[in-house]
Amino acid sequence: MSPRLPRPAAAGRPAATSLTDTARRIIRLNYGFQLLFNLLWWMPVFYAYQKDAGLSDGQIFGIQSIYYVAFCLFEIPTGLIADRIGTRNCLRAGAVVMTAANLAPVFSASYTGFLVHFLAIAAGRSLTSGAASAYLYDGLRAEGCQEHYLRAEGTARALGLAAKVVCWPLVGPLMALAHPAPYVLSALSAAGSLACVMALPRAAVPAGARRTDTPGRAGRGRAAKRGRGGSPGEAKAALRCLASSPWLALVMVQGVAVFTLSRICQVNLFQPILLDHGIGEASHGGVLAAMTVAEAVGSARPQWLGRRLSPVAWVSVLSLALAGTLAGITLGGSWTVVVLLCLFAAAAGFAYPIQRKLVNDAVPDHAPRATLLSVESIVDRAVCALAAVAVGAYLSAGRLDALLWHSALATAVLLGAFQLVVRAERTRRRPREAAEPRTSEARPKAAV
Repeated sequence: MSPRLPRPAAAGRPAATSLTDTARRIIRLNYGFQLLFNLLWWMPVFYAYQKDAGLSDGQIFGIQSIYYVAFCLFEIPTGLIADRIGTRNCLRAGAVVMTAANLAPVFSASYTGFLVHFLAIAAGRSLTSGAASAYLYDGLRAEGCQEHYLRAEGTARALGLAAKVVCWPLVGPLMALAHPAPYVLSALSAAGSLACVMALPRAAVPAGARRTDTPGRAGRGRAAKRGRGGSPGEAKAALRCLASSPWLALVMVQGVAVFTLSRICQVNLFQPILLDHGIGEASHGGVLAAMTVAEAVGSARPQWLGRRLSPVAWVSVLSLALAGTLAGITLGGSWTVVVLLCLFAAAAGFAYPIQRKLVNDAVPDHAPRATLLSVESIVDRAVCALAAVAVGAYLSAGRLDALLWHSALATAVLLGAFQLVVRAERTRRRPREAAEPRTSEARPKAAV
């Protein structure tokens, strides 16, 4: 037997199982959905577009604040909806809402129109944020191909980022031909994502509605009965799951640093950082494209990190790398800043699929997976909303460098506290694992 066969699980190339036709179809359609659903052509120009429409800076950033809050609120019911009606149906609803949302500014380029646009974007994205990952994970597991999940998740993100690199430079010329072109093209892309969802197989069902330990008609009957338990039942089940699974809660908390740092830097601080270092607006598109390429490479190849550290440790190390690059930006010149921003994007790209797999692996069997993933998204965006308020205060006071240093220090302190809690949890579990060795093997202990 070739010595290359026993590859590590983190490498994303399992030797024991190969993809079934259904699993391959799920992965390919997921690629198409993730690429088209997230291809927002208006992203590089939405600020200038709203300024041209007559909105003030206060109105523009006020809408962004409302968007973050709305996203958190929408995540509460949409995760429950996904576990009740099925992740596939929830993805359909999200694609329909996203299509309509992107058309709102075309029909009403006003404050009201843009507010409706971003509220609908929040609703559409919240409908799919947990459902898409849950569908992919459950679909591959149902086919016995769960070892392929990490690579499928990372490659989907990488393809979406690559599409942005290709499409975003075209936005300026297209706007010169037709001013609303970015929003029309975004709507067409969302409609394409709906076509991908319609083609998805029915094989992948929500984990909360499936009873794999009870085969046959009786098992299906009990699963259906459980599915009629209603959204309150799924919410209670999710809360019970979090209360009884400290490891799941810890893994969710760890991902907050990655999401908040990457979101704030790549959306809210990207232009202020470049302008502060003398990089003009004409170069912003090229820098953003370079960052996107770096993130795409990292997302597509998380297995490059190897197995020297556990997945949890890798996410912590990458979070510290994100913080370190932010601090380094305050010390370098223009070219150093561009390089550090690309390294920042690459670290975020590596971290996202690893963190997503950690959370999915930590969700117990038969738990409402989409609801729990929505809980994670709520936590991420709630912290991001608070961070956005702080960012506005720092920038208004002209303290960009202080903001970057304080963000780095806060990240280091919080991750240090997280590691102490992880060690305490591991110590607490040792007696139980020693008494029940077979049961402990099934736990996500290796991830610690």
